[in-house]
Amino acid sequence: MPKRKPIRISDRVKVVYDEKRWSLLKKLREKALKIMSILEKEGIPTIIHGSVARGDVNEESDIDIFIPLQVSPYRVELTLDKAGFNIYLREISQATPRHAIKGHIYLDELTLVTFPITELSHLEREFYKFGGELTLHDILRERRVPGVDKRLMLIIPTNYGHEEMSIIGREPEVARFLGISIDIVKERVFILTRRDEIGRTGVYIKRALAPDETFEGVLRELAREYPILRKKLRGLTWL
Repeated sequence: MPKRKPIRISDRVKVVYDEKRWSLLKKLREKALKIMSILEKEGIPTIIHGSVARGDVNEESDIDIFIPLQVSPYRVELTLDKAGFNIYLREISQATPRHAIKGHIYLDELTLVTFPITELSHLEREFYKFGGELTLHDILRERRVPGVDKRLMLIIPTNYGHEEMSIIGREPEVARFLGISIDIVKERVFILTRRDEIGRTGVYIKRALAPDETFEGVLRELAREYPILRKKLRGLTWL
């Protein structure tokens, strides 16, 4: 599938879904509901964000589940393991030294559970609202929510599919519409247009875990290598 680049157009476009697309959305949401329900039964709150929340899914859409509070990686991993999920990949990442450290558990190539290991900033939390997010109860009520995709197109759900338009040049309007700060909208426009111009940029830390490694062990290893990381991890009771 071609890379989805930012689009600089002003027209509002109507997109009508066929039965195949509605069926795919239902299938992805059913899978997301199963994972979210298991985590929430253990007291771990979740949201689904991105195309599954907005509805504009395709065959390559990810199921992106996010836990919007700091939680022990062991607790998340144990909950998924007890429920019978096979873990495809585990990873630790940090976008830049000022960003939160996050843990990622892939259940397959397109199904991901992410959680913050250190505290999220206000903008980092708004990132998920920017793309569109729903709770478990929202999905059970078959809600869809507006949000912005990687092309910087605002997706507005309709009963026939969605309407979309570029957010470039409409940043204040989009911030008001989504109920988020203008800062996160400007940040995402800058990052994604810059990525389009100079290519994908790297992240500060991205470390996959071997099958015999634990999140706690790898975090201690990384803390010895990165003094800034050590400072961020200070005070975590489970580490």
